[in-house]
This record gives sequence, structure tokens and C-alpha cells, in this order.
Amino acid sequence: MRERVWLLVALFAVNAAHAEGFGLGHAPDAETLRTADSAIGPRGVELPPGRGSVAEGAQLYAQQCAACHGATGREGPDPVLVGGQGSLASDEPVQTIGSFWPYATTVFDYIRRAMPFTAPGSLRDEQVYALTAFLLAVNGVVPQDTVLDRSSLAAVRMPNRDAFTSDPRPRAP
Repeated sequence: MRERVWLLVALFAVNAAHAEGFGLGHAPDAETLRTADSAIGPRGVELPPGRGSVAEGAQLYAQQCAACHGATGREGPDPVLVGGQGSLASDEPVQTIGSFWPYATTVFDYIRRAMPFTAPGSLRDEQVYALTAFLLAVNGVVPQDTVLDRSSLAAVRMPNRDAFTSDPRPRAP
């Protein structure tokens, strides 16, 4: 996995260097490269220090997320985040955090890297823990009084976790 990330970073850097000659883009700085190499896997061993509560996440969600995902996470206009439990085997599956995602740690990772859409990667780790706690709570995965940190988040068992299978192919050298 790390090899693929570094390959993508290297390709990005080469393309960015060529684009600069045309007045487009810029070469990635050290912080951008560090962020690109900070993936958090299913076991959560890479999770950073910090903590966040459902209550803190609710406030942050209203400020940072509701414009795109709706006041309750069910309205959109962007992807629905809440609901969908029991719908995956239906003709109209609803893939949400609570119905589809197999690992809570990857919810954290996605929010940390890609959200908010207008400023990806701008949230502090405590804010990401809080948003993750809130989204897991509104999906019924954790209780409303939950406070997540690196150990409690890694221990969360998602409802759809056992519906995924591992990839049996060998890893590239």
C-alpha cells in the first residue's frame, strides 16, 4: 500500500513540475506529502492522538457538513450519510456509514483527508474524532454519550463488517 501511495505522490510531483512550466499548479510541499502518506487502516494503529464527543461532533456537523449532507445526514444534496440499514440486499440499496462501511477507522480517515469538500484536510484531529463519533451515533453504531479516541475508535465494530471479504491476491513487490 505504501509503495502505491509513494508512486502516486511521485507521479503527482512530476506532473506538477511540468504544469508549473505552463503556469499551472505547484509542486507539493512537505506537509502535503506527509498528509498523503498518513493512511489509517482498518485496525487503526495509525490513528493520531486526540478525542472527540458526539455532542462536539453535532455542533461541528451543523457548521461544516449540513450544507452538503443535510441537517440530519439524510437529505443531501451530496451523498446520504445516515440510514439505509437493511437495504443493501434490496433492489435499491442505500450505502451509508451505518449500512455499508466495514470499518469505523476508515470513516475517520476519509473525513480527515477529504472533508469538508471546500477545504479538504483542514480539520484538526479532535474535530475528526468528534465528527466520526457524531456520524456513528446518528447511524446507531455507538451510544449518544460516546467519546472517541484512538483506542475506542479502533474497537468500534461496524454493522456491515462481516459482509466484506479480503482480497486473496498476493501483494505487488
